[in-house]
Amino acid sequence: MFAIGNLRSAPALLAAALALSAAPLAVAADAQHKPVEASLRSTHLKVGSHSLKVELAVSDEERSKGLMFRKSLGKDDGMLFVFDELGYHSMWMKDTLIPLSVAFLDGEGRILNIVDMEPQTLDTHSAAGPARYAIETNRGWFVERKVKPGDKVTGLPRAPE
Repeated sequence: MFAIGNLRSAPALLAAALALSAAPLAVAADAQHKPVEASLRSTHLKVGSHSLKVELAVSDEERSKGLMFRKSLGKDDGMLFVFDELGYHSMWMKDTLIPLSVAFLDGEGRILNIVDMEPQTLDTHSAAGPARYAIETNRGWFVERKVKPGDKVTGLPRAPE
């Protein structure tokens, strides 16, 4: 039975029904604009004797975005860039909000050089030799752990041949 008193709440019911039917559209739109980091795979590396959890930036798109637009990074977190080929790769901090350090690694996982980088700059920071990988983490992470060029990083994924 439908009581006459319920007819007054029909506009409220209609509004609720419309809101609920629009919810999946908002979720779908949100999913299209989700941050890249939500979909990146991660792994753990040993940098010298220290553990570091890194997200993997393997594709051109992932490497291009890197850590841009992040407001923070966990204490022992970072990003591992895997390059398609050995080269004198460079990094910059365009649209990167947090100060970072980058370590460039050769194909065997040896650290070539470590550079501190300022947020939101277009300065380029380059590998000291042919690099296959780069690790970005919070600025000072390497210094605080006494990690230096020549140290070995293990647990690296295989780079493309």
